[in-house]
Amino acid sequence: MDALLNNHIPDVIIGGPPCQGFSLANKQRNKIKDDPRNKLFYQFVKFIDWYNPKAFVMENVKGLLSMKKGKVIETIIEEFSNAGSGYAVNYSILMASDYGVPQMRERVIIIGLRKDLGISPSFPQKTDTRITVDDAISDLPVIHASEGIEIQDYTLPPQNSYQRLMRENSSKVYNHIAMKHTPRIIERFKAIKPGENLLDVWDTHGAVKRGAPREKSETKFSQNNLRVWGDRPAPTIAASFQSNFIHPHLDRNFTAREAARLQSFPDTFIFEGMRTKMSWEKGLSQYQQIGNAVPVLLAYHIATHLIKILNYANEV
Repeated sequence: MDALLNNHIPDVIIGGPPCQGFSLANKQRNKIKDDPRNKLFYQFVKFIDWYNPKAFVMENVKGLLSMKKGKVIETIIEEFSNAGSGYAVNYSILMASDYGVPQMRERVIIIGLRKDLGISPSFPQKTDTRITVDDAISDLPVIHASEGIEIQDYTLPPQNSYQRLMRENSSKVYNHIAMKHTPRIIERFKAIKPGENLLDVWDTHGAVKRGAPREKSETKFSQNNLRVWGDRPAPTIAASFQSNFIHPHLDRNFTAREAARLQSFPDTFIFEGMRTKMSWEKGLSQYQQIGNAVPVLLAYHIATHLIKILNYANEV
């Protein structure tokens, strides 16, 4: 890494390492570091210790704060505080919809500032903009199940400032291909109203057992086949969202491009690889890439706020 950086020291290091393997009794401290699920977190700390940057940002899921009754976040703060020449560290839960993202996605953001800068970590102010699902995707070509091609023309001009932002420097629509649905699935979708899911429809429309298509499945999940509200921000777009949500007005799941809009990816960002994949197939599908990501506008507001902090520190 030193060679890649040409011996320059980065001002900021950013990451989102997994932390599932934490078990925090002090007597198990060595086991914590040896747990392979924590390897990337301790590599993150190692980078902070080695380069001693002015600041770092770490992103993680909200559940991090309740792990081991709060002991996990305490240990993370301690590890970062003692890295390098020492850091002032703080964290906050940020809601993506508070920063112009059409999605109710909460994430823990941890910011550390080197103590010699003499300033405390803070977080960006919320914006006044509330973007809904319709605000985000209503200008995209209307396609039904099994329809769409890899590169399409826009069929409408942008309807609002969010759509203009997403379409900046873009002349074509990519990744906008609808999933294939059987007539039975489409009939199920027709029966599901906004805010409802698979639990709210008659068993006639319920899921069937694998390998026994004439028998109804007894297993039901409230997150399956949720038709989102068009006049509200979307629920969290997770890596598994490809079958979780139904379009607010059409009887199909979201396309990759629609999901990318809900994650605030600009239309110029083209996703490669398989649109979907089975569990045994290698690599990440387009849907998984989108769902795993930090919403772009949320990241933008964190980054611009951090720049202001560092510029202020340089002036003091």
